[in-house]
Amino acid sequence: MKPTAAPPLLIQNGTLILPDQLIEAGAVLCERGKITAIGTQVAAPKNAVIIDAKGGYISPGFIDIHVHGGAGADFMDATVPAVRTAIKAHALHGTTTIFPTTTTGAPVQIMAMLSACREAKRTWEAAHGSRIAGVHLYGPYFAADKVGCHSRTGRRAPNAVEYERWFRDDLVRIATCAAELPGAEEFYQLARKHRCLITCGHSNANWAEMERAFKAGMRHVDHFWCAMSSVASLRTRFGTPMQASMEQFVLATAEMSTEVIADGMHLSPELLDFAFRMKGVERLCLVTDCNRALDMPPGRYRFGSDDDGPFFESDGNVGFVPGQGLASAVVGLDHMVHHMKKSTSATLPDAVRMASLTPAERTGIAKTCGSLDKGKQADVLILNRRLDVQHTFIGGVEVPRD
Repeated sequence: MKPTAAPPLLIQNGTLILPDQLIEAGAVLCERGKITAIGTQVAAPKNAVIIDAKGGYISPGFIDIHVHGGAGADFMDATVPAVRTAIKAHALHGTTTIFPTTTTGAPVQIMAMLSACREAKRTWEAAHGSRIAGVHLYGPYFAADKVGCHSRTGRRAPNAVEYERWFRDDLVRIATCAAELPGAEEFYQLARKHRCLITCGHSNANWAEMERAFKAGMRHVDHFWCAMSSVASLRTRFGTPMQASMEQFVLATAEMSTEVIADGMHLSPELLDFAFRMKGVERLCLVTDCNRALDMPPGRYRFGSDDDGPFFESDGNVGFVPGQGLASAVVGLDHMVHHMKKSTSATLPDAVRMASLTPAERTGIAKTCGSLDKGKQADVLILNRRLDVQHTFIGGVEVPRD
C-alpha cells in the first residue's frame, strides 16, 4: 500500500526572500514535495495545512558545500547514526541540502565515510535532516605546509588507484586537491569527467600552478584566506622575485568562485566585505566548515574520526588548537547569514543567496533547489525578524525540532 500523500502546505504572512529582492506579505504553496505557487496572492487549496510565518521571513533552505559535522558527530566517524546526527543538527540551523565533507585520513577511513554517507542518502527521509546531495572529497590531498587542524599523518599526494574508487559511483560531487601536488592535474581531470565542482584548498600554490589547475578544470577555492597561499608564504617557498598567490588568481579570474566562513571569528568584517565586493553574489558562497562542536558545550573534541582525529578545543564561538590557530567553525549557516548581513554591505537577499542559490549553481543543482521558485523542491525556512530559524521544511515536510 502506498503511503498517503501529505496535504498541501501553505506558508503565509511572511516576507519572501528572493535572490534579488524582498516581497512583503508573501506566501509559498508546497504540494507533493514541490513549490507550486509563490507570491502575494496565493489561495489555500482544500485540506491545506496553513503555517503562519508571523511577519517573519520565508526563505529558501540553505545549502552547505563545506561541512564536517555537528552535535557531537563528525562525518568521518563513518557510521549512519553519526551522519544522521550531523545532518539533523544542521537542518535545525537552516541547511536543507548538505555535502558531507571528508578530512585527511587513511584510505579505509575515507571509504568508510563514503559508505556511511551513501547509505544515509539511500535511506534518507526529511525527519533525518538535511538532504545529502553528494560528498565533498576534501581531504586527504593537502599540501604539507597547509594542513591546518587536519591530521598530518593522513595527508598525501593524489593516488589514482585510490581516488578512482572514490569517484566510481558519482557520490563525490565536490573534489578538492592542492594544485601544487604531483598528480593534481590528473585528479582534476577525472573529477571534471564526473562533473564535480573542482576546488583547490589547503594549498600553497602560486599563480602558475593555479593556472595549470584552471586549465584542468579547477574553478573554486576553499575558505578564502584560510589555509591558502599568500605572497609571504610563497616567498618562503620560492624566494624572490615574490610570487602571486591563490588570492590574486581568484580575484583576477572571473570564472573562479570561492567561499568564506562568516562566523565573525575567522575573518574580519572588512575581509568579508572585500570578498563580497570583489567576487559578488554569483561567485561567493557562505559555508560553515563546521565541526562536531556545533550545539555542544565548550570543551575538547576530535576533528575528523572519533578514533584518532587530532584534538581541538571549542569555546562556544569557534574551534581552535591552543597556541596554533583556529580549527573550523562551531556555528551553523543561520549564523553565517546573519553575520554577513549585519557586518558587510550585503543585503539580506544577497546574504541568503550566497547560502542558497549560489552554492546550488556552483554544484549544478540549481534546477531543483536554491531559491523559492515554482517547480523546485519545497525546501523552505521560516525565520523570525532576527533571522533565527523557526521552522525547516524539506520537500514540504517539517524537520522535527526534538
